[in-house]
Amino acid sequence: MDTFRFAHPDMLYLLLLVPVLILIWILGNRRRKIARERFGDADLLGRLSPDYSPSRMAAKFFIRLLAFIMAILTVARPQFGSRLEEVRREGVEVIIALDVSNSMLATDITPSRLERAKQAISQLVDQLREDRIGLILFAGDAYTQIPVTNDYLSAKMFLSSAGPDAVSKQGTAIGSAIDLGMRSFTPESDKSRALVIITDGENHEDDAAGKAREAAEKGIVIYTIGIGSPDGSPIPLNVGGRTEYLKDREGNTVISKLDEKSLQEIASVTGGRYVRANNTSIGLNEIYNDIGHMKKSEINAVMYTDYNEQFLIPAALLFILLVVDLLIADRKNNLLKRLGIIRTEPAK
Repeated sequence: MDTFRFAHPDMLYLLLLVPVLILIWILGNRRRKIARERFGDADLLGRLSPDYSPSRMAAKFFIRLLAFIMAILTVARPQFGSRLEEVRREGVEVIIALDVSNSMLATDITPSRLERAKQAISQLVDQLREDRIGLILFAGDAYTQIPVTNDYLSAKMFLSSAGPDAVSKQGTAIGSAIDLGMRSFTPESDKSRALVIITDGENHEDDAAGKAREAAEKGIVIYTIGIGSPDGSPIPLNVGGRTEYLKDREGNTVISKLDEKSLQEIASVTGGRYVRANNTSIGLNEIYNDIGHMKKSEINAVMYTDYNEQFLIPAALLFILLVVDLLIADRKNNLLKRLGIIRTEPAK
């Protein structure tokens, strides 16, 4: 099955201008209407300016708006993948296990622990070239969000939807994330494999250190990133459109604190490294530099290596729209009226 992509997806951000342009046109049209009503009687204005045609002006605007959209799609260069090949690369397999429990909503790291972590992962994916990446989401249990892949665009797309709603069970089961990570790597034992865990470290569910020792026996290196502050922060929740803070059974506000000790232990058992995140840096770049020094192994990947350009389709539509725009005048066409193509009501 062919895959579809844009060669320059960043250009699609220009589509955000479309609703702005529509709003500007609506406001301008309303201002013109008010000005004509203030100027005089509508029937009198109709006789004084018989060629004035609001419907033609509206038609031209929407034709130009469609032309603007087609121009953006043309520049973004839509493409269809046309040939699958097995490509041999040398790199490292990296799986990121991201904590999406409610405690990651705390705002001691701005804008929140979770959003800041997602931003850092997205920036890391932008730097990847030969390595393969996977994404695990965990809270009270762990789930595979993205299997190990070199499709970086899909990785970023699935990352954007990561949040507490993506898991059905709350909590922080770091051991489950490690266990799933061990089973998610390519089975070959000679590959360099790294598991990066991003969490506030408050493990309440399982024996994470024991799972880390199992990972070490399999040659998997675990890096841990502690995100949050040791002093802690309340956990904001959206309840009926207003912000409230998570409380325990006694009604006390829950304070989520960073547990660095357990994260340091998990990393040291496997020969990895612990990094504490802050508002300036999450620490992913430091860890990725370490991963870059790991032994590269040959990775076979099946991917599209040839793409058929499809930009001619929106480009052709753009040309047609511009021609139509030239043929439609802002005002009624006197020549067409004389030919009897357009009829006008006789003045009373």
